[in-house]
Amino acid sequence: MNPELTAKVKARYEQCAARLAPLRSICQKMLAARFTRRLMLAAATGFGLGYSPFASGTAGALLGLPLMYILSGVWSGPLFWQIFWSVLLAAAALPLCSHAETHFQKKDDRRIVADEYLTFPVGLIGLPLTPPVLLMAFITNRAMDILKPFPAAWAQRFPRGYGIVTDDVISALYSLALNHILFSFLS
Repeated sequence: MNPELTAKVKARYEQCAARLAPLRSICQKMLAARFTRRLMLAAATGFGLGYSPFASGTAGALLGLPLMYILSGVWSGPLFWQIFWSVLLAAAALPLCSHAETHFQKKDDRRIVADEYLTFPVGLIGLPLTPPVLLMAFITNRAMDILKPFPAAWAQRFPRGYGIVTDDVISALYSLALNHILFSFLS
């Protein structure tokens, strides 16, 4: 091949590549954003558990049990860290639930279950992570979430993820109180 032609082709290629660099960057950002949106939706729906045809909230809340297993190392420490992780996880539920509500275009869609499993640790603050305590906490958490004692039902009126998550945090606080009462009687 002609070396002059090769140099011209190479220069032309570099010119085109330089012009397309911004477009390539935009495409990479769009793909990353698309992946992020899909990942957020997967987490919001409990990685598929929210699609359960029966009791999707309870199915999604089951993820709270392995979550507590993951947290068990830090949970046995000071009470401060239990509160810290509970608040952090509940706060993480806000953007997930907001994104899923926008995606499904329905207020607190039944497929959104991140609020169920990410607020579950609230009901276990100050309690040991033993199988009986976890079972008790799961039952009381589900009962309080279904009953929605005041002001939990009222809190659902908040917009987007705030309404979805706040009612579960309030219900989890009722569950926490009930769990401490039951634990004091059972131990």
